[in-house]
Amino acid sequence: RVILMDFLGNGQSDRVECFPENLWTTQADQVLALVEHLNLKKVNLLGTSGGAWVAVNTALKRPDLVEHVIADSFDGRTLHDGFAENLRKEREYAKQDQEARQFYEWCQGEDWEKVVDLNTQALITCAVNKTPLFCKSLESLDTPILFMGSLEDDMCRQDMLEEYKEMDRLVGNGKIYMFETGGHPAALSNAESAARVITDFLNGQSLN
Repeated sequence: RVILMDFLGNGQSDRVECFPENLWTTQADQVLALVEHLNLKKVNLLGTSGGAWVAVNTALKRPDLVEHVIADSFDGRTLHDGFAENLRKEREYAKQDQEARQFYEWCQGEDWEKVVDLNTQALITCAVNKTPLFCKSLESLDTPILFMGSLEDDMCRQDMLEEYKEMDRLVGNGKIYMFETGGHPAALSNAESAARVITDFLNGQSLN
């Protein structure tokens, strides 16, 4: 069973006036509310890009409800120094690109530009204020977690593999898988291979 979630303010969910700068913590609360509403037990979470922080925070908040976490294509414990400026440039470029505009509309609906602008502002505020990305220390995470990404991903920090290794050292039950090629996020740019890696991880098999 696979559940795809539109967070508040996104996709087909109700709109909000603004997104908080601790976006990934409040979105974790939304995940938990949905899990409890559907009376689900021990879910597996796949979060990619910003969703990776959501998945980790969800497991930090309620490890009793989370079986595994796949954290794909994200910056780790902190946002890299150029994150805010890179994001601003990337979003402005994307809003002028026809394919990107179509993608945003497909994801968010006709009001996609307002949604994207609100999201951009929240993330820039988070970066500038150095808002904590995790609600608790990573050392307290016991849930099995897979850190996944692509070495060619130019939207994440250049030392992503080293950052993943540092996080893996902190958590109790982590694994790392990096694709040699592919863009952002790895789960999309390496979709079929990523599906195999994730399935092996969930089944407790070695990651080749």
